[in-house]
Amino acid sequence: MSAHPSAMAPAVAPAVDLPQLLATARRFVHEELIPIEGTLLQAEWPAIEAQLAPLRERARALGLWAPFLPPAYGGRALSLPAYARLSEVLGWTPFGHYACNCQAPDVGNMELLLLAGSDAQRTAFLDPLARGAVRSCFAMTEPEHAGSNPVWLSTRAVRDGDAYVITGHKWFTSSADGAAFAIVMAVTDPEAAPHARASQLLVPLDSPGFMLVRNIPVMGERGGGWASHAEVRFDGVRVPAAHLLGTAGQGFALAQERLGPGRIHHCMRWIGICERALDLMCRRAIGRALGPGERLADKQQVQFWIAESRIAIHAARLMVLDAADRMDREGQAAARDEIAYIKVFVANTLQQILDRAIQVHGALGMTDDTPLAWWYRHERAARIYDGADEVHKAVIARRILKAYAS
Repeated sequence: MSAHPSAMAPAVAPAVDLPQLLATARRFVHEELIPIEGTLLQAEWPAIEAQLAPLRERARALGLWAPFLPPAYGGRALSLPAYARLSEVLGWTPFGHYACNCQAPDVGNMELLLLAGSDAQRTAFLDPLARGAVRSCFAMTEPEHAGSNPVWLSTRAVRDGDAYVITGHKWFTSSADGAAFAIVMAVTDPEAAPHARASQLLVPLDSPGFMLVRNIPVMGERGGGWASHAEVRFDGVRVPAAHLLGTAGQGFALAQERLGPGRIHHCMRWIGICERALDLMCRRAIGRALGPGERLADKQQVQFWIAESRIAIHAARLMVLDAADRMDREGQAAARDEIAYIKVFVANTLQQILDRAIQVHGALGMTDDTPLAWWYRHERAARIYDGADEVHKAVIARRILKAYAS
């Protein structure tokens, strides 16, 4: 399997002027998205979706649409390092990636369909997703089992003639609300080796037996549409056997292929959030008077927070771009250590900088008058999803210690 779906692009893709593309994205974010951000953060999903619809068309016209996809699907065939740079720019606002049709979980699902989808699957599922006509979701995590053990699943997909019948319970199926289909991880052979038991299946969500139980409140916010995390059930959902993605038993391997680039995507988006948080922190420090002739920026503790944040962002960016470059050149397996490093380091950097920015804003930081509180609610999970900190640290340590074993 390819390390990154950009390998599926034509042999000679149109050259991309990356500095110009980044400049275009930066203007789009700062001039068209950030000015309406406050309104969007206060609205329900239907209103958000309606307001962003013309801006999605604007992004398409600017050449920012699904930039990781090959030109045949309307994208720019960006390399993983180039897309990482763009992801940072789009990360300045919660709606940057959605406006450009490269939001999670759709970006990962499009990559999976490029990597392992049949021609028929690409026509039925990838084409409308790439056009932005539908959204999708990815159903893997189960409330009954620890997410840190991805091979421990109860959801079953039983072969019945020319179909699979799926029964199971999933949660944190992000963006299931309003999605057209899910990619579902389900056990197809419980007697196989642990990493070969599960498969991935494409499941239209209008199938009989599918139920969206609820949008899970995350730190008090239920959300809706794309900006939500659902609990779902599959009660005897029947899908054609042709909806099997890849081959039977390949589910775990495909999940790993999805997660590798996904961690790069997330980390660079988090760096964009960090940059925005630092920008807001500095503006607040300069503009907030504590008394006549005394600014918040004059306090040494605030200066330390600003300096420490800038240093951490610089280190995080270099680490992520290094990991992206190695993955692009040598494949995901060669970059597995670097991917683990960035997942831990950048997630913690994000949490620290958001916390500092909120502290500098005082009571204002607790409100949704800035995006800081929204990000704090939604991005605290960065240290949990796609591999909890503790799992990555344990794996890193075992690999290091293995070299010392005799």
